[in-house]
Amino acid sequence: MLSRPRALSRYGALGAAALLTGLTAAASPAVAAPAGPTGSAATVEEQRLDRAAPQEILRRSGFDSQAPELARALAKTRSYAQARRLVAREGGALWRRAVDRAQGRGQGADLSRDDDRPLYWARLGMTRELRRWEPTGFPLGDGQRARLIGELERSSRGQDSVAYPRGHKGTKRILVTGFDPFTLDRDVRISNPSGAAALALDGTTIQTADGPARIEAVVFPVRWQDFGDGAVERALRPQLPRVDLFTTISQGRVGKFDIERTNGAWRGGFPDNENLSRTETVPVRDPASQPQWTSTTLPYKEIVAADTGRFPVYDNTSVTEIPAGGTGPVVRPDGPTEGSTAREGGGGNYLSNEIAYRATLLRDRLGLHDRLPGGHVHTPVLQFGAGNTDPATGAVTDPEFVRNRLDIVAQVRGILGVAASSS
Repeated sequence: MLSRPRALSRYGALGAAALLTGLTAAASPAVAAPAGPTGSAATVEEQRLDRAAPQEILRRSGFDSQAPELARALAKTRSYAQARRLVAREGGALWRRAVDRAQGRGQGADLSRDDDRPLYWARLGMTRELRRWEPTGFPLGDGQRARLIGELERSSRGQDSVAYPRGHKGTKRILVTGFDPFTLDRDVRISNPSGAAALALDGTTIQTADGPARIEAVVFPVRWQDFGDGAVERALRPQLPRVDLFTTISQGRVGKFDIERTNGAWRGGFPDNENLSRTETVPVRDPASQPQWTSTTLPYKEIVAADTGRFPVYDNTSVTEIPAGGTGPVVRPDGPTEGSTAREGGGGNYLSNEIAYRATLLRDRLGLHDRLPGGHVHTPVLQFGAGNTDPATGAVTDPEFVRNRLDIVAQVRGILGVAASSS
């Protein structure tokens, strides 16, 4: 089930343009990849790999070698323990390669270095190889294969490599999160500026009014099931007690940034990257104590007032609720009312609202609400240039597309600098 039509006048959590144009396309069939002779079938995400655009992105970035190299290494593996070490190593190497490429190190090929898509498609090529693989000399159960894929997912998203240097007294610690591309059946060429920002910022240091601040970044999938399985909490729980500021980031409305004031405990059902829907209360541990709403502790007034780049930045206070005693949803421009039930946070009711809700709920359950600034930043929708908007005939990149992504990433950096200086 898709989001209510009324939600179209606002924006879906990961992108207004995607929501407006992708309602029917999100359920369209993917081009099937050939199934391997053994192992398990490719997922919906993996089936898109053999389309022309993903193959061009991989080839033009030099990331087309990642999956074949993993397949060759797996063929030489002689134990499950060896396979686990290999997968963790190769997943981490993919993340480091993507970060290095985004930051001007290592191989660039002819696709712009700021591009987040090579990481996404290379990861899928590697998980597909893992799904197809049948080892020689030892059995591999379904649960073991799933653990290997999970290891690759975490390591290739930077989730197990967050590391703030020791001995740097006075250096603030910032954690940011980004997302994979999404709505790929509408336009398989799509990029996600939040993922590009994560790659560009990971391991970098910015200067703030209070001195240097070190940024670490991780990326999450656009899949309801992973969130329900606790992926966000597993990745963020060890980090939040030791950082000075965190920001979840995703793609939001056309032409503007939003600092989301309030997050809601509701899934609106828009299909994810596996073309699956969920319409329900956000599932969390201890639902008996689960609040309907959480709020940002980012210094939103200072961020909105600052000159951080060419896109305007808004303090977004609107939500959709079912009022206490009410029966239907009501839009509240100034935030939720007492005792209401969430239907949309400021960022809608898709996975960016959910990551904001989960991260801020975790902050609060760890007792950090009053001392840890954190919340959600929605970037502008990343748009292709004029004349390159038709997925059927368009190129995988163009100069305006690259400029828009670079400007968005630079403004994210500026917003983090203001937030760190004001906290």
